Order: sequence, then structure tokens, then C-alpha cells
Amino acid sequence: MAKFEIVGGNRLKGELIPQGAKNEALQILCAVLLTKEKVVVSNIPNILDVNRLIGLLKAMGVKVVQLSSDTYSFESVDVDFDYLQTDDFIKQANRLRGSIMILGPLLARFKKGMAPQPGGDKIGRRKLDIHFVGLLNLGAEMEVCKDKMLYKLTTKQLKGCYMHLEEASVTATANIVMAAVLAEGKTTIFNAACEPYLYQLCTMLNRMGAKISGVGSNLLVIEGVKELHGTTHRLLPDMIEIGSFIGMAAITQSEITIKNVGYEHLGIIPKIFQRLGIQMERKGEDLYIPAQSSYEVETFMDGSIMTIADAPWPGFTPDLISIVLVTAIQAKGSVLIHQKMFESRLFFVDKLIDMGAQIILCDPHRATVIGLNHQFPLRGTTMSSPDIRAGVALLIAALSANGKSTIYNIEQIDRGYQNIDIRLQNIGANIRRIEE
Repeated sequence: MAKFEIVGGNRLKGELIPQGAKNEALQILCAVLLTKEKVVVSNIPNILDVNRLIGLLKAMGVKVVQLSSDTYSFESVDVDFDYLQTDDFIKQANRLRGSIMILGPLLARFKKGMAPQPGGDKIGRRKLDIHFVGLLNLGAEMEVCKDKMLYKLTTKQLKGCYMHLEEASVTATANIVMAAVLAEGKTTIFNAACEPYLYQLCTMLNRMGAKISGVGSNLLVIEGVKELHGTTHRLLPDMIEIGSFIGMAAITQSEITIKNVGYEHLGIIPKIFQRLGIQMERKGEDLYIPAQSSYEVETFMDGSIMTIADAPWPGFTPDLISIVLVTAIQAKGSVLIHQKMFESRLFFVDKLIDMGAQIILCDPHRATVIGLNHQFPLRGTTMSSPDIRAGVALLIAALSANGKSTIYNIEQIDRGYQNIDIRLQNIGANIRRIEE
């Protein structure tokens, strides 16, 4: 186990290069199971969740070769289905939520697939029904081994159909798309998730020989093909990390340039931070955040309090709600944060209140933040990271606070942020990792 010790109050200055997108990586790595040919993926982040999935693929029989620090080749000539029924497989797959996305590719190519109850952040109910309903609609049959909570799916042949997803789930859409590309006939998916990660996945699959139209929209039409081929693919910069750096720059009154952000894929993210009064300037492929002594929250045209809520893409991603909340602590003005999609994601605010933040937790989904306008600095404290995004929000709060903070359970942060302590040290942060 390890912890972070942070002495806050430093102004940071310099350049940060965002890692490859974690959520895209989990989809793309599962997609390599769809072909026996070589797939080369670059800009892969060196983080726990991604490394665990790469390790899982190796154990399943995929030939994995690391070509450079962020580039791997994958060859899925065959899969060891005996391994998929072992306790080790269940244990490893249980450790990350993205493991559920091996089902679609396995079912499509090998006519059978297995996956245990996946792990991931404890941020509220995250139902799997949409995954299974979609795969069953395509012609799969399911058996649940309740003693191991292992889902087994089989099919004689997947067949295309029309489906209207109950929820625009990113991972469920990815799972269904990966199954449908090798199904017989046409599959139409309405209310599909349309995040940039899905755009990337569908674009890669089309390069491999799939026939997907409507890419980037919530209506996907897929004409099944008999086989897919190898390709190369580069992951997008991680938009969640970019948003985290924007919030960190503002609350620490720092001047930071975020390099190669892929601005056209950020959607509404820059606008939401601008509503908090944060200035930023696009400079080619970079995003420049100047040091600000104060940033003032906008109000709506009728004068009512600003509300920031999450929503499926192209709305504001729920993964940045924790970051926006912590950034608002030192804003001028008040803002209502409404986390609609997960009912346990705001419970970390008690730690921020202990640090001196003025936050009213209205209910599990809503919190009102009364900005301190840098008149009253936060106080350093001891805390534990409950999940990836809340953990980074607490880290950002600690960087702005007076005195020393200690953050335990930083494995949660390591699951989503690559060498975050080293990168922050390079721009002036007083942070160190202590192994225990």
C-alpha cells in the first residue's frame, strides 16, 4: 500500500501532456479479440486498470508484445477458454469493470464467451442489464453460474436486429457493437452512446473491415461481415485528465499549458469550466490556462444560481463532476452541482468540508458549493481516496490547501492517472509517494 503526502499552497507552472484515454483503451483492447491478425495500439496509458486488462488478455492466450513505452501489438489467434472458467480468471476480471467488454468480441468470433461480475468504482448502482439484453437480442443464450457469479453466453450464430437501448451506456454500446460487426445481417442500435471513445472504436472497426454507419451519432447501423483484419490505432488524449488539469490550474492559481489536447473531441468540457469563470486559450493543439487570482461563477440569464449537471454525451461527462465541484470551492459565487447518473459519487464532500470548504450536501445527487474566492484557504488533512475521480479531486484540493495533507488508498488514483505524482512534481507541486 502507498500514500501521497502533499504540502499545498504552491503555484504551479509548466506544461502537462495528457495520457492516452483510459476509457477508450478499455474498449479498444477488448476489440483486439475480434481478429486473429495483428492489431497495434499506441498512446496506451501506463495505469492499473489498463495494465490489468492487458494482463488478462495475456492470460487468455493473446500474444502481447510491448513495442515501446506506450505501444503494444496484440495477436488473438486463439483463446484459452479453459482459463476463462478458472478462479484466477474470475479474480483478475473482477478487478476492473472494463472486463465485461470481452463478452461481445468472444461471442461474435468464437460463438461463446464468459465474464464474471466486474469490479470498478463504488459510485452507486451500475447495472449490466443493457449489455445482456443487447447480446440476447442478437441471438445469444445466457447461463449464470451463481456460485461464481460467472456469466456464460453461447450462440449458434448471432443475427442482426433492431434495438432501442434503455440507456445510452458507453460500455454496453461498445459491447453490442463489437458483437454486431460479425453478426449475420443488419443491426440497428438507437440511443447508442456517442462519446468520442465510441467514435474511435467504430472508426477502428471500420478500418478492420466492419461496415458501421452513423458513427458519432446515437443511431448506428451495422452490416455484419464474416471476418475482421488487423490495423493500427492511436488513442485520444484523456479528456478526463485534461478537465482535471484545468480545475487544478484554477484552484491553485497556476499557469499551465496542457499539450495536444485534441480540442475537437472535448465537447462541452471547456465551456463548463468557463462557466466557473476560468479563462483558457486554445493555442493550436494546446490549451493554455493563465494564472488567475479570482474566477467568478456565471449566473443564468434570469439571475438564478448556476447549475452544472452531468448527462450522456454530448452532455457533460459524469467523470468530471467531482473535479468541477472541488474547483468551485475557491470560485467567487455559488453553484449547484447535480450528479444525476450515480447516487454515491458526491459522498466524498465530507472530506472537503473538513478542509474548510463551504458545501451543502442536499441529497445523494446534489451539492451546493458556496465559493470562498481564495479569501479562506483550505486546510491540509488526512483522507482516503474512495474512487478514481474523487481521489483526484481530493488531491487537487490538497494542492491548494495550507499545510500537509495525506491521502491513503491511492491505488484508486493509480487506476486512472499515470505517474501523477511525478508529473505534478515537474511543474512545482510538493507531492511525494510513500510506500508502506
